Amino acid sequence: MIVSILSIGDELLIGQTINTNAAWLGKELSLIGARIQQVLTISDDEHIIRKAIDESTADLCIVTGGLGPTKDDRTKKVLAAYFDMPLVEDKETLNHIAEFFARRNRPMLQVNIDQALLPKGCEILPNRMGTAAGMWFKAKGKSVISLPGVPYEMKGIFQEEILPRLQENYNLNALYHQTIITHGMGESFLAERIGAWETSLEEAKLSLAYLPSPGMVKLRIGSHNGKVDKQLIEGKINELQTIIPELIVGYGEDTLSTVVAKQLASQHKTVGTVESCTAGSLATSIVGNSGSSEYFRGSLLTYQTSMKSSLLGIEPEFIELYDVVSEEVVKRMAEAGKERLGVDYCLSTTGIMGPTAGDSQHPVGTVWIGLASSRETVAKKFHFGDNRLRNIEMSTLAALNLLRLALLED
Repeated sequence: MIVSILSIGDELLIGQTINTNAAWLGKELSLIGARIQQVLTISDDEHIIRKAIDESTADLCIVTGGLGPTKDDRTKKVLAAYFDMPLVEDKETLNHIAEFFARRNRPMLQVNIDQALLPKGCEILPNRMGTAAGMWFKAKGKSVISLPGVPYEMKGIFQEEILPRLQENYNLNALYHQTIITHGMGESFLAERIGAWETSLEEAKLSLAYLPSPGMVKLRIGSHNGKVDKQLIEGKINELQTIIPELIVGYGEDTLSTVVAKQLASQHKTVGTVESCTAGSLATSIVGNSGSSEYFRGSLLTYQTSMKSSLLGIEPEFIELYDVVSEEVVKRMAEAGKERLGVDYCLSTTGIMGPTAGDSQHPVGTVWIGLASSRETVAKKFHFGDNRLRNIEMSTLAALNLLRLALLED
């Protein structure tokens, strides 16, 4: 089954709203064996919508957006006219809308009532999470599904109404895949290191996709034969573990944060942070996991140099001697944090995030990360780029990975 995804909305075109719907639909459809032919984003204009549907050659076109109650939401009327289906009141949808507003103790306006006017002849897809019903048109040699643009509403209709129908009515050969999460090596260097292994995948008729993001590269191995190739894929993953054991962080939906959280919880260890250049990002990443109060004690934010003295007790003369961005200072930060917070591990960060304030000794992107434990205090120097927010993100990931590796050794 070949699918085209059509996203409607001026807010998507101007970047005011990120088009997460298309990415989510592409992922979900690929998992059941559909092939995405194209993803097209257009404005909520009648002629442009008609043209896009006319030109679609896919077996199924999924449209998102333009189903709201306001006048600038035109998708329903355009599709009704395109398929020559008059708008009529659907009683079940109207009852749902009335109950929706009654539960929230809110008045139902005429524009809300009008959302129950739906094209006669289409298959109505109930929206349990909102008021805009989905619609499935099968006419004029086209198969078009129209869904609301609100992400949680779109996902709800897709999972509850569309997915079962697709699996029942189409001969889909579901894609089976496994994802390996790596950290510590860029995409091009990683590809060179695992080149021979990648060739062996091609010979086994398995696909490999590199999915890079700042500090991370996901490797997705897939097969269109479905779970028939499950053991083959698992064998290839085992081979990769012997090639890049130090780079593999986790699998599937794992993140560095979730992996570290599991390690800390299972080993009954506690952690704290002393942050300068990351300004709380590291602590935020750790406490983003449910149950983090079991292992996270707290954080000391020592952004300004004076705070490293007043909160951590590091002598100003020591900082001046070695420089605030140095191995010596980041180690003292971690050790002082470990003592004050009373934790098994303490991570510390100091660096130049940029894009200004760098110099010849410490160019923008220079970061020192420290880790104090009962066994030892270590520090590692990194050179990231000149993008401030990306440097913070990369520093946070590098710190988490330093802790992950230490936990593996203990």
